[in-house]
Amino acid sequence: MSDRPETSPTSLGIYDKLSKARITGVEVIALVLSVLWLSAAGLFFLLIPSSDATGSSGNLLQFVMTMLAIFLPLAMIWVAAVAARSSRVMREESKRLQSAIDAIRQAYVTQNQTRNTVSEASVARKLDEIAAAQRKTETAIATFSTSRGSAAVFKPRATMVATGGKEDQAALPLGTSAEDILPPLERKDFIRALNFPETVNDKEGFAALRRALKDRSASQLIQASQDVLTLLSQEGIYMDDLRPDMARPEVWRRFAEGERGRAIATLGGVRDRSSLALAGARMRNDGIFRDAAHHFLRRFDAMFAQFAETATDTEISELADTRTARAFMLLGRVAGTFN
Repeated sequence: MSDRPETSPTSLGIYDKLSKARITGVEVIALVLSVLWLSAAGLFFLLIPSSDATGSSGNLLQFVMTMLAIFLPLAMIWVAAVAARSSRVMREESKRLQSAIDAIRQAYVTQNQTRNTVSEASVARKLDEIAAAQRKTETAIATFSTSRGSAAVFKPRATMVATGGKEDQAALPLGTSAEDILPPLERKDFIRALNFPETVNDKEGFAALRRALKDRSASQLIQASQDVLTLLSQEGIYMDDLRPDMARPEVWRRFAEGERGRAIATLGGVRDRSSLALAGARMRNDGIFRDAAHHFLRRFDAMFAQFAETATDTEISELADTRTARAFMLLGRVAGTFN
């Protein structure tokens, strides 16, 4: 028969069975007191003279009183010893229970922290990939564009006129900038750009983003949106996790026309209390975040006023469902835009 290595049982830590009871100081003290009391009682009854005058009933009473005098103190000593031992056992059990509760709480906290760390790392990786792709896009655009002044996002094409039987050419007055001869930014590209690419392989999203970044006003809003989305992600707030109540297009049009306050309160459809609390605390305590948020709200206000002039209700609803619009709903509620 093959020799099998002996294995010791696995220790269960705080859940192990209690060890066998040991003699403690309480029992030793009780034993010493018992011996001293018995010795003192024995000497006392041996040294006092015995009386033969009492009858049988008197002897019985004397015997009972003697037994009580000897053993009643002993009983009290051991009752006190048992009570002290029980109290010590209860204290030990209470410590073991508290240790078990602390271990469970620590395991729960550690598990949540690990889960949050993994989630934040994956989201941060995705954002880094999108940011890197956008930087490449901006670099490519910078190669073909120069510094430009402010202009409307949705501008008409330059007027084309016929020139003496030759092919059509644009009539450009002196001082026309390079931006004025660019093709107008289509609304569908503007909406797609405000939602940002879904992944690094989202070719349509990056194409729309490149076209939107060629327009100065649109690029300013996109950059402001990217800044606040990055800052919000530092608090664990991601637009894909929000499920806002969508307002009707006519409410958005009233906002574009300049109405503020309770008339457009339904635009603040974000109801996530934790996101509102985190964003509100960051707004109060972080000056950089506060400046970025207010800059973003101003850019969104100005751009949406231009967009709503020619946009259909369907296009307004599509824009309201973008990540940029959700950030506007969240920060607008925090800043009191809809109060």
